[in-house]
Amino acid sequence: MKMTWEDLEPACKECRRCGLCETRTNVVFGVGNRNADVMFIGEGPGENEDLQGEPFVGRGGQLLDKMLAAVDLDRNTNIFIANIVKCRPPKNRDPEPGEQEACLPWLRAQVSLIRPKIIVCLGRVAAMKLIKPDIKITKEHGIFFEKGGVLMMGTLHPAALLRNPHNKPGAFEDFLKLRKKLDELQLAPVESEPFDCF
Repeated sequence: MKMTWEDLEPACKECRRCGLCETRTNVVFGVGNRNADVMFIGEGPGENEDLQGEPFVGRGGQLLDKMLAAVDLDRNTNIFIANIVKCRPPKNRDPEPGEQEACLPWLRAQVSLIRPKIIVCLGRVAAMKLIKPDIKITKEHGIFFEKGGVLMMGTLHPAALLRNPHNKPGAFEDFLKLRKKLDELQLAPVESEPFDCF
C-alpha cells in the first residue's frame, strides 16, 4: 500500500531503524514543493540541520540557495530537498552503508510521492548511492544519467565548495545545465509508469 504524506512524515519522525536515532535532536524529513519537478538529495544533516530540523540551513545551505536562485529555483516554491539519511551522523561523518540502507525506504517513499523529473545528488555519498557506486563526482558532475525514467545528475556538495572555492564555477555550470534541461523538459509529456528509480 502506497503511503500518503500524512502517513509518511510522522512515521519517519518516529524512526528507530538505526543507531543515529540515539544521538539526533531532530529528524530532518525534507522541505519544499511536494509536486516538484526537481528533487535535490544530499547525504545527511549536519549540526545546524539537526538543530533546526530542515536540510541545508548552514553556510552550505546559504550557498545552495544562492545557486538555486540564480537559475530560478527555490526550496519554498519549486523544488524539494531531502537527504539519504534523515538523522545527523556524529561529528558530520559520512553515513555508514547500514545507516543508508536503513533510511533509504523513507527516501524511496518521498520520491514515489513526488515523482520528480530530475534528481540532483549533492555530493559524492548521495551520487554513489543513487546514481552509481563508482561515480567520480569531481569528473562526472553535471552529467545526466537516466534511471527508471528519471534523469539524475551529481554535483559537488555545497560544503565541499566552501572548502574549495575554486570549484564553484564548475558547480555553477551544473546548475545552468539543470536549468537548460528543465526548460527542454517542459515540452515533454509526463510519463505515468510505475515509479522506481533506485
